[in-house]
Amino acid sequence: MAQGKLEKVRITAYNNPDYADSHKVGNTFKATINPESYVLDYKVEFTEGQGHGTSAATQKFNLKKPEELSFEFLFDSTGLISEKQDSIFEEVKAFREMLLEYDSQSHEPKHFILVWGHLLFKGRCTSLSITYKLFNPDGSPIRAVCKAGFKGSIEEELRVAIEAPESSDLTHYRSVKLGDTLPLMCYKIYGDSKYYLQIARVNKLYDFKKLVPGTELSFPPVIK
Repeated sequence: MAQGKLEKVRITAYNNPDYADSHKVGNTFKATINPESYVLDYKVEFTEGQGHGTSAATQKFNLKKPEELSFEFLFDSTGLISEKQDSIFEEVKAFREMLLEYDSQSHEPKHFILVWGHLLFKGRCTSLSITYKLFNPDGSPIRAVCKAGFKGSIEEELRVAIEAPESSDLTHYRSVKLGDTLPLMCYKIYGDSKYYLQIARVNKLYDFKKLVPGTELSFPPVIK
């Protein structure tokens, strides 16, 4: 059996998605009682395109959705887990405010890093359900289960590096902007402007020197 230090789930809040130390908000939350489990959901979305008269649809990749994480946190002051026997209402309230309240500087909900063992999750809280289970005679709660849902996010620079959206191996679609030229658009996508004649033929541009702003152009993979 593996031996080691007992680690608690830690949640740190930030008011900026760069997750820099200078953007930390408040104190790091440490769970008094670790959850029994957590769930990670991964989803990929496809667009089905089925031609007329065909027997099957071809699924074309659309997007990979952010991963989702759900935890159940137990707050307990019944005396069974610790000697504390006060109401846990204020403790749960502070947990709720940390996850859902707007940050006063960014004027939007906070970003979070959750750490527990091998789990390192960055994202935002998308849901919180609180179930109060046991009560003192005066009605104050002494046990609660908080089910929190998070949706993952990563820094924009890292996302771009991972996805490589400018890869010349993919078909790109661009809307012409004022000042755009076909050679310039080819250079931005392929790293070389010499493919502009191929792209003009693909898009049936008879006068590629006069691009109309708002025109949608496709830039398929090219043979280099």
